[in-house]
Amino acid sequence: MSERKSSAVVLGGSLAGLLAARALASAGARVTVVERDALPAGPEPRKGLPQARHVHQLWSGGARALEDLLPGALEGLRAAGVRRVPMTTDMVGLSPYGWFRRWEESAYMLPAGRDLLDWVVRERVLAGGGIELLERAEAVGLTGTAREVTGVRVLPRDGAEHTLPAGLVVDATGRGSRAPHWLAGLGLPAPERREVDSGLGYASRLFRAPKGARDGFPVVNIAPDPRISGTGRGGVLLPVEDGRWLVTLIGGRDDELPSGDEDFIPYALGRLRHPLLGELLAHAEPLGGVTVTRTTANRRHFYERAARWPEGFAVLGDAVCALNPVYGHGMAVAARSALALREVTLCRGGVGAPGLARHVQKAVGRAVAPGWDLAIGSDVFYPGATEAGPTLRDRVLSAYVDRLLYTATGNGRIARRMTDVTSLQRGAQTLLSPSVLVAAAVGPLRKPLGEPPLSAAEREAAGAG
Repeated sequence: MSERKSSAVVLGGSLAGLLAARALASAGARVTVVERDALPAGPEPRKGLPQARHVHQLWSGGARALEDLLPGALEGLRAAGVRRVPMTTDMVGLSPYGWFRRWEESAYMLPAGRDLLDWVVRERVLAGGGIELLERAEAVGLTGTAREVTGVRVLPRDGAEHTLPAGLVVDATGRGSRAPHWLAGLGLPAPERREVDSGLGYASRLFRAPKGARDGFPVVNIAPDPRISGTGRGGVLLPVEDGRWLVTLIGGRDDELPSGDEDFIPYALGRLRHPLLGELLAHAEPLGGVTVTRTTANRRHFYERAARWPEGFAVLGDAVCALNPVYGHGMAVAARSALALREVTLCRGGVGAPGLARHVQKAVGRAVAPGWDLAIGSDVFYPGATEAGPTLRDRVLSAYVDRLLYTATGNGRIARRMTDVTSLQRGAQTLLSPSVLVAAAVGPLRKPLGEPPLSAAEREAAGAG
């Protein structure tokens, strides 16, 4: 195999790109990662990751993929202060149908600051060998033809443009990916694309938790409710490393988000379906200002359906499927996609194998589908999310999911199955088993909770007793 055929170039040095690089290096390739930023030496902010200021969690389905790709990564996160949060045991959540009980553990999440998570992953990926990091450089185009991509043109910030030859180029550049433009430049047709834009916006702020609530405090989630009460307002409190709370408040298309420091807690107290978040934040210490974004649309390119696809090119991460961050699936989908990349590359015989890119793209399409279906299954019901509105299929599936959510408020087995699917531990087909269908018909087995399921000790520790 030629030197080019045994080499791979990954565009983007964020989580999706780094995991893709490790996947390819594990399959025997020599990998170069091209990244526009100068990556920090520690868990610090960087320009190319503005969404890091909002809540992030890695669901257990993604955590399992991460550990498979990077053995010891979960222990590394734990050592860095990331707590494993059992679901729904350590979650206080308000659904459209009322408060969830804190059932026995099924799945789990790893809530963490994005800067910390990326740093832990980056250190382990680069320590594994076989990967060269080219920082402060931008990919400006592909080389090759409509039949085969042979490399990528790279422009360093302080140098001349040059070409990196490769047997496989992987685009993991995120929402700003130029892959459709590059493919058009090779004479290929535009890929099928769908966008579902809920119009939701986020305002986030970091807090120092009250002293008694810095260890073991539950996740708190006031879910937006487009179908029942018609509001896109909600909020999430994630206990992250170093005794801090990362809080994201959510608003709909026509809501004015709290952009000023003085507006944040009043919004949580008075604009959400329950004031719990505001009551908790009233006793916490703000750390820094408010960050606002409205870049939340779900956008998917169905590259796997393309009638023509070039050898030597693949797309993954947000570049192929960008999801509304409110559901927390982006990192899990990226990890599962990178794992699929490794398995297909190993199975097909390496990065220069004929037909590899097409098989990789199909595997990535399967990996992103569960997160996509979960996100648009809810977001399509927001006014203006799509031109045509929900389809008949959307409405039928939504009615069934709503029934399951209602049942889950008073049935622990159904709550656990729902959490298994949400965490990407199980596929959605688990919700169609005969026992789940019967449970949905019966409905909740216990009466609804009238108050959030915070213990007296937790309320006292948070100062909200």
